[in-house]
Amino acid sequence: MPGTGFQGAVFDVDGVLVDSPHEHAWKESLRELMETDWADIRDRTTWSDERFTPQVYQQVMSGKPRMSGALAALEHFDVPDARDRVETYAARKQDMVIKLIEAGEFEAYPDALRFILAVRAAGIPTAAASSSKNAGLFLRQIRLDTFAEQEGLRYDFLRPGLTLLEFFDADISGRDFAQGKPHPEIFLTAAAELGADPGDCFVVEDAASGVEAAKAGGMAALGLARAGDEGLLADAKADLVVTSLDDVDVGLLSRRELARRPS
Repeated sequence: MPGTGFQGAVFDVDGVLVDSPHEHAWKESLRELMETDWADIRDRTTWSDERFTPQVYQQVMSGKPRMSGALAALEHFDVPDARDRVETYAARKQDMVIKLIEAGEFEAYPDALRFILAVRAAGIPTAAASSSKNAGLFLRQIRLDTFAEQEGLRYDFLRPGLTLLEFFDADISGRDFAQGKPHPEIFLTAAAELGADPGDCFVVEDAASGVEAAKAGGMAALGLARAGDEGLLADAKADLVVTSLDDVDVGLLSRRELARRPS
């Protein structure tokens, strides 16, 4: 018989588990286009390199599939014929982000790795559910065995060579869904592949659209405000907002509670 606690934990990847180069790639690829191929329309836009801020990335693009994110950015900066330019922008960004990933220009967040190991130790199955088709490139490069050794952590499920990609019980990252976040389809699929009822799962997200998707699917939402956007995540109705996953009381997950650790 299942316990009374959470029966599934679903993790976004970019911004939650890894400090990815996506934001850098989106910003730099648009700057390159504005300085070369699209220089003739630059003055008809509201774009400038300084205006492409972390807040713009977080509020306009984060959590969206590649084409949706590209369109959202172009429309945000009033780029003429945005829909006709989406594929060019998305392709330029993808080329750049793969080069950055292959060069190791990213890192896993230590608090996230500590948390995900503790969640597994608590007996809760885990799933990765990112809109990004690049998620697997990150996850297969992150070694949990070496991280645990460096942190002095001991878990019986760790084995030599264990990567974060292999760690998950389900990985649905990068699949093509009919509707992106804030529609809950991606998270409902993750719950189904974990064999859990959505109401028995919690989602860890750093984007408001992801929190909204979790809540729309009837799931608990843990908002991770790494970009100083606690208010955005709270407004999206996250059940708990933290700036580090070290702040979450893992022990209370067995009681189906998202709460802070006592200070």
